[in-house]
Amino acid sequence: MSSSRMITANGIDFFVREEGQGPLVVLCHGWPELSYSWRHQIPAIAAAGFHVVAPDMRGFGQSASPSDVSAYSIFDTVGDVVGLVQALGETKAMVVGHDWGAPVAWHAALFRPDIFTAVAGLSVPPPLRGRGRPLDLLRQNGITNFYWQYFQTPGVAEAELERDVARTMRTVLGGRGLADPDGAMFVQEGKGFLGHATNTEPLPAWLSESDLAYFTEIYRKSGFRGGLNWYRNLDRNWELTAPWQDAQIHQPSLFIAGSKDAVVTGLIGSKLVNKLELVLPNLTRKLIIEGAGHWVQQEQPDEVNSALVKFLKEASGQ
Repeated sequence: MSSSRMITANGIDFFVREEGQGPLVVLCHGWPELSYSWRHQIPAIAAAGFHVVAPDMRGFGQSASPSDVSAYSIFDTVGDVVGLVQALGETKAMVVGHDWGAPVAWHAALFRPDIFTAVAGLSVPPPLRGRGRPLDLLRQNGITNFYWQYFQTPGVAEAELERDVARTMRTVLGGRGLADPDGAMFVQEGKGFLGHATNTEPLPAWLSESDLAYFTEIYRKSGFRGGLNWYRNLDRNWELTAPWQDAQIHQPSLFIAGSKDAVVTGLIGSKLVNKLELVLPNLTRKLIIEGAGHWVQQEQPDEVNSALVKFLKEASGQ
């Protein structure tokens, strides 16, 4: 059984779930999620002979949520994972990330190949640093209503998402949302991020009412500001990563996504999925799971677990 505890790393406190013994595997969740999003992976990876640790990431859930927007850069979030490895008494780890956790995993492997021996990313392709700041490029392309832009002004998205947390979580996780390119990715004037939601559809089979209740309970306590602050560092992250322009990630790598995930079919992601090998010369597999949406490790846990376990075993020489 997995257990949970608080660990201090990189100067702040993290709530972590952990299970198993063996080589260390760190699982980094995305937005608006929690370490709970890995509930199907933790026991499976532990059973395969690994020490699995899944934190609530900085600003999320029961982990600390610094008030300063600038405390959520890619340097801070990768620093957290490095700090966790050290706090766990290890010098090496394999890192897996989904959604916002994927850029953390990719950059951890990029910045610290001495620590991170293998990397897997779910739903978000690795960094192919573009020619300009992400938010500038959107504006230059005439786009003003992408959800990244809506999330920029502190307080606006928070007020909408926190008004009815149960509805927010039901809509974002259980609704069409990020599985629908015409849905949540673009914010209609006056309708907000949740404007497309009807809330009459039943929950998908992979998300139970008790799962939803847990997400809702935790987000009622934490609010949404910490997670939204990650989006408020998009341009800054681009600036900070200038030294890694055109750099490659040479460790063994794995990419998994759902065929119906708007992140990989939409505006930005589809180009990147076709260029994975430019960044990942040692990509072992690109797995696109037919019919799965954005919450791929919760939607198709057996297929994701099988691919992850095989990858981790091969990467660790087991």
